[in-house]
Amino acid sequence: MRRPLVAGNWKMNGTRASVAELIEALSQQDIPAAVEVVVFPSFLHLAQAVSGLDGEMIAVGGQDCAAEAGFGAFTGEQSASQLADVGCEWVLVGHSERRLILGEGDEVVSKKFAAALECGVIPVLCLGETLEQRQAGQTLKVVERQLARIIADVGISAFEKAVVAYEPVWAIGSGLTATPQQAQEVHAAIREQLARKDQRIAEGVRVLYGGSVKVENAAELFGMADIDGGLIGGASLKANDFGAICRAAGN
Repeated sequence: MRRPLVAGNWKMNGTRASVAELIEALSQQDIPAAVEVVVFPSFLHLAQAVSGLDGEMIAVGGQDCAAEAGFGAFTGEQSASQLADVGCEWVLVGHSERRLILGEGDEVVSKKFAAALECGVIPVLCLGETLEQRQAGQTLKVVERQLARIIADVGISAFEKAVVAYEPVWAIGSGLTATPQQAQEVHAAIREQLARKDQRIAEGVRVLYGGSVKVENAAELFGMADIDGGLIGGASLKANDFGAICRAAGN
């Protein structure tokens, strides 16, 4: 059985003071042992989060990594090896905000995915369609293309040490949410695409839903057969809400 996973993406939010408050509040939450939890602070607050959450049931990851695995003259970048050095176990790869706002294409995302694996950091591969693509009936085609590039470049075995997150771009930060049935359809298609290469790996990989997950809708979303948890945005900045979502995943 796949272990539920709840991931909190703090995005470009937080000061040292507010992060300290959030860490303290998270440490007071009743998080089910059956649920794996990870948070993704800004790069500036990674070391603070790693230190502050030491001994808690919450791991820490980076919101992005460079396409290069080691070190070099890449001003402003952070490699997966540097993330591992500071204590990160996870990294987001291909988040829609980086794809859309910063122009990251499938080739760059694939290189970052491979770099994370090379450095022993677990990549959370983000896939998803825009509102225009959904309205045009292209959702499954877009997600399949994004996933196919990773499979072609890195191989299906990589997903034994990776997580997939389906995040419809139109639902992120908009207050809109895919219905549980809409989300399940895409999650099932992702698992089927992986199964065409390796049934065992497909059955084991965790596929998260991201896109305005809230306390009110978490339980119904997580109740779908192929939804194994959530990639949480705004609600992850509120400890009580995040804790409640983690508990929903545990149920």
